[in-house]
Amino acid sequence: MSESQTSLFSRRDFLQTAGGGAGMIALQSLMADRAKAAGQPHFRPRAKRVIWLFMHGGPSQVDLFDPKPELAKYAGQPLPESFGSVMTRRKVARNPLLGPIRPFRPRGKSGLPISDFLPHLSTVADDICVIRSLHGDSVNHPQSVYQMNTGSILMGHPSFGSWLAYGLGSENEDMPAFVVLPDPGGGLKGGPSAWGNGYLPATYQGTTMRPGKTPILNLAPPDGISDLRQRSTLDFVQQLNQRHLSGRESDDDLTARIKSYELAFRMQAAAPEAVDFSQESAETLSMYGIDDKTTRDFGERCLLARRMVQRGVRMVQVYSGDTNGWDAHKDVDQNHTEYCAKTDKPVAALLTDLKRTGLLEDTLVIWCGEFGRMPMSEQGKGRDHNPWGYSGWIAGAGVSGGRAYGATDEVGLRAVEDTVHVNEFHATLLHLMGLDHRDLTYYHNGLDERLTGPSEIDVVEGLLT
Repeated sequence: MSESQTSLFSRRDFLQTAGGGAGMIALQSLMADRAKAAGQPHFRPRAKRVIWLFMHGGPSQVDLFDPKPELAKYAGQPLPESFGSVMTRRKVARNPLLGPIRPFRPRGKSGLPISDFLPHLSTVADDICVIRSLHGDSVNHPQSVYQMNTGSILMGHPSFGSWLAYGLGSENEDMPAFVVLPDPGGGLKGGPSAWGNGYLPATYQGTTMRPGKTPILNLAPPDGISDLRQRSTLDFVQQLNQRHLSGRESDDDLTARIKSYELAFRMQAAAPEAVDFSQESAETLSMYGIDDKTTRDFGERCLLARRMVQRGVRMVQVYSGDTNGWDAHKDVDQNHTEYCAKTDKPVAALLTDLKRTGLLEDTLVIWCGEFGRMPMSEQGKGRDHNPWGYSGWIAGAGVSGGRAYGATDEVGLRAVEDTVHVNEFHATLLHLMGLDHRDLTYYHNGLDERLTGPSEIDVVEGLLT
C-alpha cells in the first residue's frame, strides 16, 4: 500500500469498512428474503398500473353517489335518536338533516344512480363500480388523508404508491414508478407525507410533476451544456458519490440521491416528451376540457396521467382541491358546483380515453376523498366531515361497472352493509395489482410492516366480480 493510500485508510478503517461491508451483504440478503414482492407480482395481476383521482377535502356521498329518499323525506328535522350518538368535531349531531342538494337519476344501461352534479361522469356510469360503504377511523383531515394514502392515521408510513413502486417497480427505467400531480393551489392537509416513502427506502417516494415545459423544476441542463458534457459531469459526480457511499451503505438518503441523479439524467429526454400535448389531437384536448379555463387545469393533469401510464409509470396520483378543496362546511351547493365543474368532464374523458385506447383493460382507476360528509346540516347549507360511511368508485382492470357495492343507513351516516374499511380497500386494490397484501412486507424496527397493518384483513371479493 502506498503512502498516499495509507493516509486515506488506516488498518482500523479497513477493518471497519470490511466488517461493515460483510454486515451489509448479510443485511441485504435478509432484506431480499423479507421483500417477497420485489419487482414481481405474487400472482397474475388484473391491473398493471393505477391512476388515483384524489378529491381532497371530502366529497359528499349523499349528494353525488348515494341517493337517500329518507334523507329528503326528513330534511329539516333532527337526526332521530335511534341513530345513536354521533362524535363530531363540531356540535352538529342534532342539527337538522339536510336533504340531497341535486336530484339523482338512473344512468347508462345499468341504471346506476348518479347526481346531476356529475352529468359527464353519468355518460360512463356503466364503467364504474361505486363503493357506498367505505369507512375510516378519523374525523380530521390530516389523519384521514394519511389513512387513505398510507393505511394509518399516523404520519410516517409509506403511501400506497410507494408500496407499489417497492413491490413492482416501473415499467420504464427512464420514468419514475410513482408520479404525483398535486393541485397547483397547494395546501394538502397533512402535506407531502401523503405520497411519501415512510420507512421504505427514499427512492420509492412519489415524484411530483406538472404539465407544461418544465414538468420537474431544475431538471433541464443550463443552456450551452451538451448531453456529452452533462453525462461526463454526472459520471464524475457519481464516482465521488460512490466513494463517499463506501462504508455508508446504510445511508438511505445518500443512496436515493445517487439513484435520483441517474434517473434525472434519463428523464431529461423522457419527461419533456411525456408532457408534450402537441402530439394530441384537437378532439382529445377538447374532450379533456383543456380548451376551457374552468376544466383546463384538471384536464391537463388527467391527460398527463394517461400519457404517464402509457409510458410505463406504475402509478399516477392526481389531486383535486387546495387548502379546503371539497370541504363543504358552509355551502355544499356552492362548493360542489365549483369542484364538479372543474373535474367532472376531465374524469369522464379519462375513462373514455383509456377505454378507446385499450388501456382501461389493465389500468385501475380510483376516485375518492379522505372521507365524506354528514347528513346533518352545518351552518344551514353545509355538511361536516363523515368518516363512518362514504363513497368512492373504481373502474377498469376487469372490475364490473354499472353497479353499487355496499350501503349506508337510511340517511347516509354510517356504513351498514358489505362495509369496506380503508385497510380492506387497500388489500383489494393490491390484489387487483397481483399483490397479496400479507406478503408485501418490509422489515422495519423488528417488524414485518405492511400497508394494511397488523390486523387480519380480507380482500373484498364482492368488488372483484
